[in-house]
Amino acid sequence: MTAKYYRIAVFAGDGIGPEIMKEALKVLKIVADRSAVELQLTHGLLGGSAYDACGTPFPEESLNLALESDAVLLGAVGGPKWEGLDYSVRPERALLGLREKLGLFANLRPVVVFDELVDASPLKPELVKGIDILILRELTGDVYFGRPRGVTRDAEGKRTGVNTMIYTEEEIRRIAGRAFELARGRRKKLLSVDKANVLETTELWRNVVTETGRDYPDVALGHMYVDNCAMQLVRHPAQFDVIVTTNLFGDILSDEAAMLTGSIGMLPSASLGAGRALYEPIHGSAPDIAGKNIANPLATILSVAMMLRHSLDLPDAAAAVEKAVADVLKDGWRTQDIHSPGSRLVGTAEMGDAVLKKLAGPGR
Repeated sequence: MTAKYYRIAVFAGDGIGPEIMKEALKVLKIVADRSAVELQLTHGLLGGSAYDACGTPFPEESLNLALESDAVLLGAVGGPKWEGLDYSVRPERALLGLREKLGLFANLRPVVVFDELVDASPLKPELVKGIDILILRELTGDVYFGRPRGVTRDAEGKRTGVNTMIYTEEEIRRIAGRAFELARGRRKKLLSVDKANVLETTELWRNVVTETGRDYPDVALGHMYVDNCAMQLVRHPAQFDVIVTTNLFGDILSDEAAMLTGSIGMLPSASLGAGRALYEPIHGSAPDIAGKNIANPLATILSVAMMLRHSLDLPDAAAAVEKAVADVLKDGWRTQDIHSPGSRLVGTAEMGDAVLKKLAGPGR
């Protein structure tokens, strides 16, 4: 049988990015060796490391590499080192630019609480046990891309900051359709989050999501204001299955939901478009712990699992990676961010090796 061929762009990024990427690529290699796929991994620069080397966080060659690839795997970008730069050349602009140029409009952020980490959550165990939420964040609209934007001064030197919240009907319908499809494959329950009582932009959001729902009569659609949703995520998170929301609200709510798991270092993400995709952990570059072999690589390894499922058409391999992570946690292996009395404290590389060992075990 002829092996399927995929090109993967790899951007390790900044801070702990290179460390966690190293462990994720170990996992990807062992899975590829066992599957009918051939991978071409090409490394590039993005973010602060690119700015330091090229004077721009998003070099033309990095964009071309991403455009020529079937999927992009990213570590993390940014850090205090570059916070004094103009917004146009800060590392985070590279990530926004990459999403925009690749047309990545749907950001999938699964929030799963492993049984072994129930006690790591700041919430009571009975509130988080068994949590399995999928947050779908629109990724190419809203205040992140709306214009006009910026800071201006009037004749007296007084400053005014402006960001524009904007969505077109087509953008909303596109993300809503993806949300209904995902909900249809789960528990057939979708919640749309907005602020339609005060923001006309999200009033349109609510109307278009409702209209789109008529094509999915088998999916139960609900609506909730974002402030109430933020409260409900910590009050009764088990009520949620699939949540779809705007770029700004999704950014905030998904980070809040991440803490249900006990650590933001546990959560992967996938940003999907028409034939292209970007996979990355949702945590930042954590420069304060970079190079210390204490970062948690599991979110990046689970991002590899999402890539196997959504871009490489290897659902069984994805499930095997996810099971390996669960088994390692069941055995008590913990990095510093999820360590508790009685568990085994390990470093970044040790955690990656533990997952590899599970993947190499009998029956895998």
